[in-house]
Amino acid sequence: MIMPNIGAFIAWGLITALFIEKGWLPVPQLGGFGETDGVANTGLVGPMITYLLPLLIAYTGGRMVYDVRGGVVGSIATMGVIVGAGIPMFIGAMIMGPLGGWTMKKIDAIWDGKIRPGFEMLVNNFSAGIWGALLALLGFYGVAPLVQAFSTAAGNVVQFLVNNGLLPLTSIFIEPAKVLFLNNAINHGVLTPLGVQQSLEQGKSMLFLLEANPGPGLGILLAYMFFGRGAAKASASGAAIIHFVGGIHEIYFPYVLMRPLLILAAIAGGMTGIATLSITNAGLVAPAAPGSILAVLAQTARDSYFGVGLSVVLATAVSFLVAAVILKTGKNQDDGDLAAAASKMEGLKGKKSSVAGNFRSTSATDGPIRNIVFACDAGMGSSAMGASVLRNKIKAAGFPEVKVSNLAIASLKDDYDVVVTHQDLAARAEPLTQSATHVSVDNFMNSPRYDEIVELVRASAAAEGGVDPKNPMPAAVAADAGAGSAEDEGSGNAGSDVLAHQSVVLDGRATTQQDAIDEAGRLLVDRGAVDVSYVAAMHERERSVPTYMGNFLAIPHGTNAAKDLIKRSAVSIVRYPEGIDWNGKQVKFVVGVAGVNNEHLSILSAIARVFSDKDQVAKLDQATSVDEVLALFGKVNA
Repeated sequence: MIMPNIGAFIAWGLITALFIEKGWLPVPQLGGFGETDGVANTGLVGPMITYLLPLLIAYTGGRMVYDVRGGVVGSIATMGVIVGAGIPMFIGAMIMGPLGGWTMKKIDAIWDGKIRPGFEMLVNNFSAGIWGALLALLGFYGVAPLVQAFSTAAGNVVQFLVNNGLLPLTSIFIEPAKVLFLNNAINHGVLTPLGVQQSLEQGKSMLFLLEANPGPGLGILLAYMFFGRGAAKASASGAAIIHFVGGIHEIYFPYVLMRPLLILAAIAGGMTGIATLSITNAGLVAPAAPGSILAVLAQTARDSYFGVGLSVVLATAVSFLVAAVILKTGKNQDDGDLAAAASKMEGLKGKKSSVAGNFRSTSATDGPIRNIVFACDAGMGSSAMGASVLRNKIKAAGFPEVKVSNLAIASLKDDYDVVVTHQDLAARAEPLTQSATHVSVDNFMNSPRYDEIVELVRASAAAEGGVDPKNPMPAAVAADAGAGSAEDEGSGNAGSDVLAHQSVVLDGRATTQQDAIDEAGRLLVDRGAVDVSYVAAMHERERSVPTYMGNFLAIPHGTNAAKDLIKRSAVSIVRYPEGIDWNGKQVKFVVGVAGVNNEHLSILSAIARVFSDKDQVAKLDQATSVDEVLALFGKVNA
């Protein structure tokens, strides 16, 4: 919840560092001190930390649970906590935001599908307003006092540690937690709220640098540069730059996991850095995220540059010395150990790492490719079209036994060899399929990446002694593969009216992308295939990931969450002879899609075959009757 809003924290920190009374450029009207015409200046610092940042956190948390509606209700609920407490309510926002989204989702489920047509907006708006108001009261009277008591107690603990010189001991917990990927929970969940409170009162806080100090990690990487071996030594210099300047601390975690005893170096460096901050009374005005030295310096308080700089230097030096002793007295590591440590790091993280690829071999897969999945948000439109095109290419290359299926991202499991997604969805698919090779495309119909996948299949088969196109499969295996493909392309029990005559329009009336989606969706509604709310879900899907497929084709369809609004499978086709601007691309054919199970996949497969052939597209463009259009797609309703 906090990480997506770090930019707002940085903005607040810069404003604080510049404009408060002790800042670099004190401005009473901006820094919130003094009076103007006898009225106390409010400034930007106080309102941002009191209202803006907690509300952003709450909205993010609610939206994660229940999209925009959850974010709005979560924000309303958080206002009760903000007003009910006298301190910045980050923890309260992290509670009320998701709580508001989750409870609103449960309430909406009570009357889902039971609202009379025309009353949806009334019910939705009033239910959100009433429930948000009740949660705000709960936050004011119930949650705010509890959170304030917790914050006060935690602040007292920190102050006790500071007063007794024990704060450096927190490194014993913080540094191992970083390697175990609990660093964000500790830093932004506990230290940031407490640090913000200190910063408001004292103008700075060392709590912001307890976890973010890049010194301990830099010292370990420097030790590998001088005393490491093999891939670890070769990659340490590049990792050090990414860590120290880029602020991506996780890049040094595999080096620690490869030699777990190095955690002592990180702890020693962390303790040294914290002790230095305590002695020099130095601190930052706001969180430094990512933990780059540039971010640290940008958020350093005006009187703390010496102390902060010294803490980083000494933390690096101590960490380097301890790590050097460990590396010189222990067993040398080889390339394989580093790659294994990178994989272990991703296992601890629970998702793919953006930097782990620095340590891995460049081979695409660990074995023959047997199972490819094309994933999109709903798993019934874009993915089905892309899977059909890719399936045909792989079969044409002589690998009919390779299964190519399509699925919603939410339904993915980590049992695929290759995962293909639109480039805007890759980040959502990767954490669910960590062991797969990921390929992202920006054009569903004729992406050059499909040819690369075919080459991957061919290379993996040759490397593993797998399928050779020159050596046909046994008949039984071929039969099994054919059965799998039939299942992918759609159920044999598909309805006979997935694509009906009345759902094909040769001269669409729309002139904009939004109107075209409405026109295609209205045809689905008129046939009784979807609820009228499904059209709104088509727009929502378009906003998240465009459905332009290439070759003048777009296939708008609903989100995965809107599947319950589909009554039966149907497809609509609208042609726009003059073309429509579709996010900078020209679209002449808009295909609306609504599918139950796999009943609609055969028609999508037929559409994919047609639009992957430019001659067929030209014939479709010149068709003068609906029958000609239906004939071009073959017996898709059989």
